Amino acid sequence: MNERVKQDWQVALDVLQPSETDLEHGLELHRQSLVFESYGFSPRGAVDGDALAVIQAAGATDEEFGEASENMFLARMADHADLAAEYHQALDFAGVDCILQNAGEECQDPLQLIKRLGNFTYLTDMLGEFMQRVPTPQAILDAHAAGKHGLYMSANGVPLAQRWKTVEEELRYVRVLFQLGVRMVHVTYNRRNMLGDGCEELTDVGLSDFGRAAIAELNRVGIIADVAHSGWQTGIDTAAMSSVPVVASHSGAHALSGHPRCKTDEVMRAIVDTGGTVGVCCIPAFLGGTGDISAFLDHIDYMVKLIGAESVTIGTDQAYVPPSNATERQKIPDRGRRRTRFEGFWQPDDPLNDPAWREPRMRQSLAWTNWPLFTVGMVQRGYSDDDIQKILGGNILRVTQEVFDGRQPL
Repeated sequence: MNERVKQDWQVALDVLQPSETDLEHGLELHRQSLVFESYGFSPRGAVDGDALAVIQAAGATDEEFGEASENMFLARMADHADLAAEYHQALDFAGVDCILQNAGEECQDPLQLIKRLGNFTYLTDMLGEFMQRVPTPQAILDAHAAGKHGLYMSANGVPLAQRWKTVEEELRYVRVLFQLGVRMVHVTYNRRNMLGDGCEELTDVGLSDFGRAAIAELNRVGIIADVAHSGWQTGIDTAAMSSVPVVASHSGAHALSGHPRCKTDEVMRAIVDTGGTVGVCCIPAFLGGTGDISAFLDHIDYMVKLIGAESVTIGTDQAYVPPSNATERQKIPDRGRRRTRFEGFWQPDDPLNDPAWREPRMRQSLAWTNWPLFTVGMVQRGYSDDDIQKILGGNILRVTQEVFDGRQPL
């Protein structure tokens, strides 16, 4: 891999300082394990800065420009051998076998949701020799046995018809999304929606009556309800309503960090009572503490003690980005100040806005390509191989199987 990946690796090693025995054992265990990320992003591609500059000069709207940029960022590897090779190398270096992939942006518009899904469908169609769209838990295992990587698709919103005539009609696109390959959705993002409250709202009322109907439909169709971005009461209500496991796919322990994206003990216990799991993310501002790989491991420790190793996963909420992407983006003239997207809401005093949590060493130690060192860190902290393999992928595989098996076929 490139020099930046090596630097990120060394930063994490400097924090961990593992013995040679722990390092060797952890790296070998990682290689032998099924590593299934409970929420994240497959490696990115570099945009074409010249092409985007032309689009901008032609007067592209914000939506046009953003869509063109995202298409390149998410799927350009499918058409460029050099980017495909770097993409493949990053996957192999990280040793991640399957990702519960963000394949639908933060919204509830069915057409908007499927645009990102289209990128990943195209990507897996074109790079099928090493990357597959895996629509079932068995397909994940089959891809792993064949030495291939897989994407198990997720979306950041429940698709709604936006007609508001009947509850059933409003939810009719849930099955469509399932049939297109989506297997997990966010109940809410940061804001309140028609289902419930998001984690950044100052109130925390919980799941609405319509939200309860939506959870029932997700259960019926076979889509996992993810409350990672939901308010605490919404998470508790979702767990109480659901007949199958619920997850908070990429979060943290609120007892260690006051960030609203982290979950209280009560929320985590409610999720686990469904047979679900709670994932630890790799966002320094959410982790608090030292904001690095050590803080990340602290959250795993706390959760394992509270809810058991069989209920903890890793959802980094991060991605590998080629160093060439920064160079390409420098070719694009500044588009000037833009208002924050409605869905991209964070309170003004949210730690995510504090530069203190953007120290390079924090993100470097938590780099997506450092996945094998997450395993090394758990070895250092005394976890058994069996428990580590549950956290690395066994737990979320179990949840995907239970929710998929619990669906009501047509």
